[in-house]
Amino acid sequence: MLNTIVQFFMVMTSVFLAVGQPLPKVLPAEREDIVDRQLKLEAAAAFQRHTTLPQTPEGWTTWRQELRGKIVRETGMQEDHTLPLDIHETGRVPQQGYSIRNISFQTRPGVYATANLYMPDGPGPFPAVINMHGHWPGARTGDMVQATAHELASHGYICLNIDAWGAGERTTTPGEAEYHGANLGASLMNAGATLMGMQLTDNIRGVDLLCSLPEADKKRIGATGASGGGNQTMWLTAMDERIKAAVPVVSVGTFEAYILHSNCVCELLPSGLTFTEEAGILAMAAPRALKICNAEKDASKSFYPSEMLRSYKAAMPLFEMLKAGDRLQYQLFDTTHGYWPEIRSAMLGWFDQQLKGIGNGAAVPLPNSALLPAQQLLTFPSLQRDSNVLSTAAWCRQAGSEWRAGMLGHDRPEVKEKRAGLKAILKEQPLQLKKIHTYAPEQGWDRLALETTDGEMLPLLHRKPRKRENGYVVLTHSGGKDSLPSDRIDDLLAQGYGVVLADLWGTGEQSAEAANKTDGSLPRFHTLARSALWLGHTLQGKWVSDLRLLTSYLRSHYGVKRITLEGYRETAMAGLFLAALETGVHKVVLHNSPISYQFAGRQGIDYFNMAIHVPGFLSWGDVSLAAALTGREIELIAPVDMSGNPISGLPLKFYRDEFQELRRRCRQRGQLIVRTTDTTFNIEK
Repeated sequence: MLNTIVQFFMVMTSVFLAVGQPLPKVLPAEREDIVDRQLKLEAAAAFQRHTTLPQTPEGWTTWRQELRGKIVRETGMQEDHTLPLDIHETGRVPQQGYSIRNISFQTRPGVYATANLYMPDGPGPFPAVINMHGHWPGARTGDMVQATAHELASHGYICLNIDAWGAGERTTTPGEAEYHGANLGASLMNAGATLMGMQLTDNIRGVDLLCSLPEADKKRIGATGASGGGNQTMWLTAMDERIKAAVPVVSVGTFEAYILHSNCVCELLPSGLTFTEEAGILAMAAPRALKICNAEKDASKSFYPSEMLRSYKAAMPLFEMLKAGDRLQYQLFDTTHGYWPEIRSAMLGWFDQQLKGIGNGAAVPLPNSALLPAQQLLTFPSLQRDSNVLSTAAWCRQAGSEWRAGMLGHDRPEVKEKRAGLKAILKEQPLQLKKIHTYAPEQGWDRLALETTDGEMLPLLHRKPRKRENGYVVLTHSGGKDSLPSDRIDDLLAQGYGVVLADLWGTGEQSAEAANKTDGSLPRFHTLARSALWLGHTLQGKWVSDLRLLTSYLRSHYGVKRITLEGYRETAMAGLFLAALETGVHKVVLHNSPISYQFAGRQGIDYFNMAIHVPGFLSWGDVSLAAALTGREIELIAPVDMSGNPISGLPLKFYRDEFQELRRRCRQRGQLIVRTTDTTFNIEK
């Protein structure tokens, strides 16, 4: 009894002394950015693997078909040339020698895009160009995008300018500009799509539209755009062989250079670097004509001329093998990032040669043209757009509801199959423990780091339980251990639990400073999550691997059977996912985590950071299914929706019933405890 009292006061004294003090560090203050090193090394190896292209025409044909199939699968793009275009014209602006039609047209069943169609006067047939915009103010009506279209039309080309998915007249609120990437664009992935796939679908339908025009020559179709629009140009040309000539501007580099540098979610091909490099995408255009234009003063390393040249040189042998070496060209310009007049002159000369059969491909003078006020070019100038012009938010809600209805309509999920499916979408790759590093204790904490065979150092602060049967609580936070509430740590220690504070991959002492700097004003983990996805990882999967290694270590070294995974917001989900995949977790506690991945609303979209997203999660199931698979006690503390809104009242009852029903269908035991500010309830089975 005396020993117990002494132990209790020793614990309370250590807790008291620690109050108000920062938690001790585990790793040296001057440390290497291991996450940065890991990802860049992976990307460099991928570049080496994927820049050796087929060396025979037969091999190229097979390779191209296989690569195209992988891109379709990973982007979620749709291709249906039989879908009616259902073009609606809402206005027409006459110009000298051409006119501009303000239109909408169908790109997916029941989903319409807004666009401008620049039509030269006369019966044609005219060559036609699809002109895609990047992240410019005004979207399709922006100065550089509009100028390109005016100059093409004045020069005898039909030109189609489409508002990219989520931009221009396709934003959440008509008339209000928004960035279509970051958490908003990433939300598409949870619903089984990608922003790149949405754009590809739209642009392929744009080519369908051009080919449907009696005034257009469907054998002479071109594509161009700058920055994000140049990226769309490259992908569209690779995927649609009707594009006979293309000019991607300030957009070609290497996928290796995308890793931990600045890019939009619209430029993300999930798992792309596991099967291709940018040279492969350029090579898919062969033997058609491709002129790459880059700026020598570009500020983004992703599009440095030096990176472009690496892809160009790797793709050229394939063009030469197909006797089309003269159809792959590049040109550098003494400009900054943009579609400047001298680049547009070069584009016109190239299209004249490749699509009209005139000239030698050299730059031609630009025709005189004046920009129009954006209001004149809107499909819906009154801002009362048709309901079928869906925003990203509306599409995510609709698609998520359909996936969830399918999950809830399934009578009895196959547990083994669902666990395998969850592991697959998390892209988890189990870690191997190489060495345990121990350091001098501080403030009553044991300090140690688990080194893995792939070079990760997982730093831990550790306190043993007063009694082994108490077991451990592992606490995690996407902000690192310093973001954990000190009163929660103190409470657990006072109750006699063993406590482990873990900085998971990319968090706390494992944070990627290079990625954090690149994020700027974007949500946390924007750069890291996007880079990991390119390389075939998810942050949730990375964290599941860390927690799996950590729980295995606790069981093997301390002989404990009761391990609780307790996480906040994003890392809470990793704990739940691990418990759904294996039986070694006793309990999961989730603070302020999403009760469902169903899209909630545009407002509050950045409540969770970019680490929350799991491509294909809603097509697999939802949080309720993951909880059912655990067969364990799950405690939800102040659950929220995906926009951070507290769940209470009737919605809480709805989800409570859903969790209970899915546990019954999966035939799993367990308990659900939900605590909100005004209620607590338990569900047992």
